[in-house]
Amino acid sequence: MRAVPAGDFLDSLTHIVLGAALGTAVLGRKVGPRAALWGALCSTLPDLDVLVSHGDPVRDFTFHRAASHSLFWLTLASPFIAWALARLHREAGASFRGWLVLTWLTLIAHPLLDAFTVYGTQLLLPFSDYPVGMGSLFIIDPLYTVPLIVGVLAAMRWRMRAPARAARWNTVGLVASTVYLAWTVAAQSHVEHDVRHELAASPLAHGRLLVTAAPFNSLLWRVVVMDDAGYFEGYRSILDAGGSSISLVHHTSEARLLEPLLQRNDWAVQRLAWFAKGFYGVREVGSGMAVAAGSASTLGQLLGLVDTAAAAAPNSRRSRRAVVMEDLRMGQTPWFVFSFVVAEREGDRVVPVTSQQLPMERPPVAVLGWEWRRIFTDRVGPPPG
Repeated sequence: MRAVPAGDFLDSLTHIVLGAALGTAVLGRKVGPRAALWGALCSTLPDLDVLVSHGDPVRDFTFHRAASHSLFWLTLASPFIAWALARLHREAGASFRGWLVLTWLTLIAHPLLDAFTVYGTQLLLPFSDYPVGMGSLFIIDPLYTVPLIVGVLAAMRWRMRAPARAARWNTVGLVASTVYLAWTVAAQSHVEHDVRHELAASPLAHGRLLVTAAPFNSLLWRVVVMDDAGYFEGYRSILDAGGSSISLVHHTSEARLLEPLLQRNDWAVQRLAWFAKGFYGVREVGSGMAVAAGSASTLGQLLGLVDTAAAAAPNSRRSRRAVVMEDLRMGQTPWFVFSFVVAEREGDRVVPVTSQQLPMERPPVAVLGWEWRRIFTDRVGPPPG
């Protein structure tokens, strides 16, 4: 079983309160707090796949949010869970149909919400393994989560004295969070349209483009454009004046190092390139770098809650250097959440190695201050780092 940092469970907070709100909406008046409890538990179930080790960090990274997040498999599991809950709470008076609606809604809501983040959620398994990742919502966004928390807490407070008021509070929380989710999609679309229009007359017009929410908000958006030599990175605020240009900084990527492995169909390299949808960087590092012990989660990386790091085993030949693939979608230069050693180079020869994950070096607190200032003005220079 893979080691799981405490951050993995903190990552479930939004799913817990969303499940509690949905459970309260479906069966709150009939079964009381038990509806919120079981809604929260059912909404957490898909993420229990982090307890399963798939053999190496690349498999753990790309098989998370896979079968356990499939709409098909979760729909098949719903009647069995609902039957168990109906049997357990027969005295509550709720029907099997009611428990089925609660179970299905809370299970399905989890992967659908995940699909708004950029990570990649394989919603359509077993029919398609395409990792859906819109990127309109950062993994932690208080403006989405807080209304749900307020609605559920208010519903618990008023459920005995004023059931109608309790239901209204819970409904308002669900509606507010849903409206905010729709806003993030509209904001992302607006920024992407502006960026594409600006790049239309440049050499980057046909480059692969990524627009994703900056940390903790939906007003500032990170922009990545791939080219043959690496990638450009910049930021665009919803509040930027119309017609203002986006400042893009170019970063070199040594993708050519992996061409021999791609031609030989190396599984780890191909898998990461596919999962990142082409948004990956390649660099060389010294063979004595620190590596994470096992696999680390998204939030665990962001909060520095990675299992104890151990030095990579030294190579018998010092001239060898490690080749690292970085998922450019999560994080920002030079702090990317997911980076993996996939090969070693000696001279012109690149050979695959058993994958290892690099722990993320967390950005300085000053980056958050820069992002806040960048929301309101584009005259703040490049981000610190």
